[in-house]
Formats: sequence, C-alpha cells, structure tokens
Amino acid sequence: MTHVIRTATRDDADSLAELAAVTFPLACPPGSRPEDIAAHLASTLSRDKFRAYLADPAVTVLVIDAAGELRGYSLLVARPAEDPDVASVLTELPCTELSKCYVHPAHHGLGAAAELIHASIGSAAAAGARGLWLGVNSQNARAIRFYEKSGFRRVGTKSFKLGNTTEHDFVMERAVRH
Repeated sequence: MTHVIRTATRDDADSLAELAAVTFPLACPPGSRPEDIAAHLASTLSRDKFRAYLADPAVTVLVIDAAGELRGYSLLVARPAEDPDVASVLTELPCTELSKCYVHPAHHGLGAAAELIHASIGSAAAAGARGLWLGVNSQNARAIRFYEKSGFRRVGTKSFKLGNTTEHDFVMERAVRH
C-alpha cells in the first residue's frame, strides 16, 4: 500500500484521536486497567487535545497517510524537558521530545514505523534540535528494541501517570544530524 509521511493539519484531529484509541493501548503494560487507559485517552489523546497540539507552534505532528487513511503518527515537542528526572539526564541539547510514536497494528512489521521514526528525527534536526528523547514503558520490550535499533540509548528513568496508576518509563535519547 502506498503511503506518505506528512505534517498533520487541523482536519486530521478526528482521525488522530481514532488512531490513538487503537494504538495507545498496545503500548501499555499487560496489567493496565481499562479505566486507566480510557482516562488517558480522554485527557491526552482526544480530538480536542489533538486540535490543541496542532495549534501549538512548539508541536509537530507527523502522520503516515495511506490513501487518506491515517496509519501512524508521531508527536514532537520542541521545548525543554519539564520533568527534572528527564532534564537531568539529557545531554544532546537542545533536545526535542518524541512524545508519541504509534503505528496501526495492521502496519506493524512493514517498515512504516522505521520510516516514521526517520522522518521524526529529520523533523527535529530541521527545527534545530541536537537531540531527540522519549519515554517508553519499561515493560514494552518490543518498543525498546525498536528504539535501540533506531539509535536511541537508555539514559535514565521517569514516572508516567496512566489514570490512577504510576508506571515506570525508560528515558531514551539519541543525537540527530543536521
């Protein structure tokens, strides 16, 4: 299937929220409570939240567009890390956060995620970042392997609130080329 990676527009907010509802639960630890996942989707990955992200000049949302259907997205935040656990371990400054990077499960194993991460790295570099960082659940072995294969290395840990549950994330960072 032919797809392109492009910058999202305000018109993509509904499709992004629908895609997030499918992809975010896949990144959660196996014991995650459905109500915690639902609360996170409502508070962070809703249509209104995507509209706000798309209106924020410090945020870039890239999408995998397969003939008008969104099949993946990444969300980059070009602001200094606010979490002291993160800020204290980053070395490639200024460093952009890869806040979200998800691909529809029907596209797993087809190279789409590698293309999306490559485009995300390029976008961060083009915006002047020297590094790219992310938080990934410490139990998500598949994602950790993917990020390591993509040049990220573990540099620390941080906490992540999923509804009423506190999860533990690895902080990973990589340099980007200009």
